[in-house]
Amino acid sequence: MIEIAHVSKSYGATRVLDDVSLSLPAGGLTAVIGPNGAGKSTLLSIVARLLPMDSGQVHVGGLDVSRAPGQVLARRMAILRQNNALTPRLTVGELVAFGRFPHSRGRLTAADHEKVAQAIGYVDLGPLAHRFLDELSGGQRQRAFIAMVLAQDTDCLLLDEPLNALDLTHAAATMRLLRRAADELGKTVVVVIHDINFASCHADRIVAMKDGRIVRHGPPEAIMQADVLAAIYGLAVTIHEVEGMRLAAYYR
Repeated sequence: MIEIAHVSKSYGATRVLDDVSLSLPAGGLTAVIGPNGAGKSTLLSIVARLLPMDSGQVHVGGLDVSRAPGQVLARRMAILRQNNALTPRLTVGELVAFGRFPHSRGRLTAADHEKVAQAIGYVDLGPLAHRFLDELSGGQRQRAFIAMVLAQDTDCLLLDEPLNALDLTHAAATMRLLRRAADELGKTVVVVIHDINFASCHADRIVAMKDGRIVRHGPPEAIMQADVLAAIYGLAVTIHEVEGMRLAAYYR
């Protein structure tokens, strides 16, 4: 479970998060949506202790993220950031092995190598394990990074805009992969995402943010309403039912 209580964050006079409180149950996939500048990535970074909060508290699986030892926290949750600065001359296997650092401290055991192999296989990159990252397509590279956080073997996965720069085919495949991780591996998956239709189709719950606040949260059917989305994005939206899913159309 992730518990966020009265979290605020400012940069100078600019309030980025304003008294945010939210409880997310263990398991399932949560999508965080909202316009640019809503505070989505900032909130995810604070949950992952990549950014300090000005006030408030965050607990993940009962751990206070501000006080828990880093190595303990890294065994509880893993984060995949928007921009990953690792050298492209790493192989897939070398990249995924970084996920074992909280367990191995850089000295991989046979059990660590098994976890790495399992993660690579889970994202269907087994034949490419010895390929360099810059030899992969964008979709394959993103799957390699997801394998890295899976190899970390945590209960909670946080992903900040994992569909960024992916085409429609690879974006859909990435969302199916994250859905599988929640269903088959029992992971608590939290993903910041801009595509509200992917959120509607794959998430158990949607958290909608605007101007540093959470304005709505609930199951997709509660968020995928024309008036709700218009209030969040300031855009006229039409909702269509397709095979039991609510999809938004927005043209201008």
